[in-house]
Amino acid sequence: MRLALCLILSAVMQAERLPIIDVHFHAGPGGGDAICAQPEYWTSNPDGKGTPCAKTLLASVSDEAHLSENLRILDEWNITAITSGSPEYVDRWKKAGAERIIPALQFQLRTAPRIDVLRDWLQSGRFAVLGEVTNQYAGIAPDDPAFEPYLALAEELDIPMGIHMGTGPPGAPYLGRKTYRARLGDPFLLEEVLVRHPKLRVYVMHSAWPLAEAMVAMLYSHPQLYVDTGVISWTQPRAEFHRFLQRLVDGGYGKRIMFGSDQMSWPDAIPIAIEAIESAPFLSGEQKRDILYNNAVRFFRIKQ
Repeated sequence: MRLALCLILSAVMQAERLPIIDVHFHAGPGGGDAICAQPEYWTSNPDGKGTPCAKTLLASVSDEAHLSENLRILDEWNITAITSGSPEYVDRWKKAGAERIIPALQFQLRTAPRIDVLRDWLQSGRFAVLGEVTNQYAGIAPDDPAFEPYLALAEELDIPMGIHMGTGPPGAPYLGRKTYRARLGDPFLLEEVLVRHPKLRVYVMHSAWPLAEAMVAMLYSHPQLYVDTGVISWTQPRAEFHRFLQRLVDGGYGKRIMFGSDQMSWPDAIPIAIEAIESAPFLSGEQKRDILYNNAVRFFRIKQ
C-alpha cells in the first residue's frame, strides 16, 4: 500500500510540473570523470583538482545508462530538449526519447559535413537545429570566412543555430584543447555575421560568459539575437552565475534568455541548472517561466 501511494504521489508531482525546454542538451556516450558543480573557488591547477565543490557529479557508467538516466530526468521534470550530438547518437536518442527530443547537429568547421550533405539532412528533417557549433575549441572565430556557407545555409532554410561562445573547461588549452582561445568567446565577433544574415536565428551558448557588458551591447544592437544559460548555471559559483544573469535581466533582456543545462556526461547537472534559475531572488515568477520555457517556444517556434 505504501509503495503504491508513493508511486501515485510521484505521478501527480510529475503531472503538475510546468514544462521546461532545455536548449543545450547533449546526446553522447557514457563514462568519464567526476566533475565539480558550483565550486567555491578555483585553484591554480589546470584540471581544477582540489577545488571545493557544493556537489560532485558522477558520469554515467555506460552508453545505455547515460541514455536511460537522461530520459528519466526529462520525463521527471517534464523537459523537451534541443538535443545536440553526432548523427549516430542523436538518431538513437531521438528514437528512444520520441517527442522529448528535438534533434540538433553538433559540429565544428574542421569536421563539418559537406554543405550538400547538411542540406539533405536539414531538408529531410533529420536535424531541426544546428548546434552546438564548437568552432571556438578549434581556434576558429564565428566570422571566419570559411564558416560563411554554413551560416548562409542556416539562414536560407530558417534553421536555428547555437554557437558556443565563452567558457570551456578551466585550463582548457592545457588539458588537450590546445586550440581553444578565450578571446574567441567575444560576442562582438558575431556582429558582422548578424549584419550579413539578418534573418539568421542565432543563440549564443553560455551567454558568452563572463563578457556580460559586450553581450548586453550585442543584444541591444541586434534584437534577433538570443542567449542560453548553458554550463555556467552549474560550473560557476552560484553567486557568480546569479550576478551574470542579473546583469542581462537588468539590461532588459529577460525575454531573450533561454534555459540550457549543458549536462554533457553528468545527467544530475540538469536539476542543479533548473534550481539555479528557480532560486534566483531577482527573478519574478514570470521571468523564470520565460527563461525556462516561453522564450524558447518563441525562438524555436515550437507548437504548444
